[in-house]
Amino acid sequence: MFEVFEKYLREWVDISDEEMQVIRAASTEKTLRKWQSILHDGEVWKINCFITSGCFRLYRFGKDGTDHTLRFGVENWWISDQESYNNNTPSDYNIEALAASNVIIWTKESWTALMNTIPALKLFNEKLLARGYEMNQRRIFSLISSSAEEKYLEFQKTYPRVFNKVPLHMVASYLGISRETLSRIRKEFTKPKQKTSRI
Repeated sequence: MFEVFEKYLREWVDISDEEMQVIRAASTEKTLRKWQSILHDGEVWKINCFITSGCFRLYRFGKDGTDHTLRFGVENWWISDQESYNNNTPSDYNIEALAASNVIIWTKESWTALMNTIPALKLFNEKLLARGYEMNQRRIFSLISSSAEEKYLEFQKTYPRVFNKVPLHMVASYLGISRETLSRIRKEFTKPKQKTSRI
């Protein structure tokens, strides 16, 4: 399982074998069942969680009890509640596995210690946070400016391995559209194109 993370990390930064072993020694591997949660609202998120296989979603409940999906996470992605992590405050969110999944976990304390002793990991973390900020910025712009069709196409581009793994209502929730609208859009994009007759 750790080999997946090692390959991923080496694509981001140059890191020695000795440093990689230190990172590995501080990690914990965990297997989760489908629908098993790793965060419930009201809990404080105190870990860094890298997904080696499977699929997760981050969501919260609205005042009417409807759940709203904010993010998905698949292989070679991270999943977290950064607000709870940064401020050490109870989370408003939930994180659950949408399939049998494997993750690698570091506690907040061990991750901070690793960054303080391994410059390459600190550089990686800075790149990761910057990338996350950019993705959130693009998502906000998409939500306020894009049509339902454009959101659908952007979702397929961002999460090519997610669409057929998760229930349709979760995708609709993530896109901020109704399930009926999503079904209509999918039908339109999967229609076979009619051939034009030549005269």
